[in-house]
Amino acid sequence: MFAGFIILLLAAIPCTAITKVACIGASITFGHGIDQREVNCFPAQLYELLGKDYMVSNYGVSGTTLLRKGDNPYWNTDHYQMALKSLPDIVIIDLGGNDSKLINRVHLSEYEKDCTDLIQAFRQLASHPRIILLLPIPAFLTDTTQIYDRVIVKDIIPRLQRVAYTEKVEVVDMHSLFVDKQNLMPDKIHPDKEGATIYARRLYELIKAKRDTSFNIFPGIPEPITVSSFYGYECADFTFLNRKCKVVKPKWSAIKRPWVWRARFWGHEPQADIALLERGFHIVYCDVAELFGNPEAISLWNSFYALLTKNGLAKKTILEGMSRGGVYAFNWAAENPKRVAAVYVDNPVLDLKSWPAGLGRFPVSEKEAALFKEDFQLTTSTQVREFKGSPIDKVQEIVKGHYPILILCADMDEAVAPQENTMLFEKKVKALKGNITVIYKQGFKHHPHSLPNPTPIVDFIVKAAGM
Repeated sequence: MFAGFIILLLAAIPCTAITKVACIGASITFGHGIDQREVNCFPAQLYELLGKDYMVSNYGVSGTTLLRKGDNPYWNTDHYQMALKSLPDIVIIDLGGNDSKLINRVHLSEYEKDCTDLIQAFRQLASHPRIILLLPIPAFLTDTTQIYDRVIVKDIIPRLQRVAYTEKVEVVDMHSLFVDKQNLMPDKIHPDKEGATIYARRLYELIKAKRDTSFNIFPGIPEPITVSSFYGYECADFTFLNRKCKVVKPKWSAIKRPWVWRARFWGHEPQADIALLERGFHIVYCDVAELFGNPEAISLWNSFYALLTKNGLAKKTILEGMSRGGVYAFNWAAENPKRVAAVYVDNPVLDLKSWPAGLGRFPVSEKEAALFKEDFQLTTSTQVREFKGSPIDKVQEIVKGHYPILILCADMDEAVAPQENTMLFEKKVKALKGNITVIYKQGFKHHPHSLPNPTPIVDFIVKAAGM
């Protein structure tokens, strides 16, 4: 009787299923060059982060290629067969660096097919695993016959992104995360223990993220639409109110359905946008060039906002503006303070009298100045001098929104004077106790925008979105 009671009691205790994670890769996955690699390679560190409800297996084999015709194909390894037999729930594929070697480049035309076949080999398993492609990290070697970063960037990464698009699998940009981390790569190609930690933490965040895999905004977009790849993600192009628009959807949506609104210069320096897509953000665009944030632009954007929120995106957006995009972003934010979660701008125009009108340190930009005057119906030089429709004039309205602001500012900007734009704006915002952070890029000019490793931008936006 007593023994029977114990059996029934044990049967009533729910068993927690173990999630099996298979790490497929070459020497970085294996942990080459890392002291005590068995516990310090990124799969081992990932296991420590995930905890007892996960089993993380390291199937890395040094020197292997994704290419079947490569000099050392992963396909031919025992570890590949072991990974298949393990029936994993999650598969992380980190192959591509060795494929950039000179001996293997001649076969790159077959790279996409081989990558697709590898995905299909795991996809057809009874476990139906979640599949995650990792873009190769940079190689800092100068020997062009070996693992070579130019080939990784120009030939390997675009192919992986195309496969991610056609096969609808997740893809993680590890390249940008390591572009400024040569100090963590003693031999210039393999990360050390600290570098492996970056791998593990990024994958931990991805695996543990709360995902909405059913949300799809595309059916709510006005037809006709054209869908194409935006670095591996589905991008819908369409016309709304006679304006060209874009919506890029992530592989899955974050629970709060956050979105970033690119104000101007679509696709320029996209690394932050790509990193946010990985995290479940939508990226959107409504072309109101070149209205310089005038009332017509505000009205068009109000309608675009209504379209997107009606179809499920969050009620508050994150505005992103590069250069003159700063005017568009802040002028809309000033009119819509309750619809803004954050603003990130980069070498922004914040005073149209400074640029393009040329009433400050730098000369007039004739073409854009003519458009500016037309947009705001300014017919005399006096009207231009007395113009009060720039973000610099709307700081009080902007601060009332209580949203965080991030500005990247090049201190040697030769196009948009920092003293007349970012610096003055920062001073005014702080005087009103606004929430503003400015990262000054020492020694930089107007270009390039963003950061090669966008982590500070991404962290700011993720926090602002409440994730």
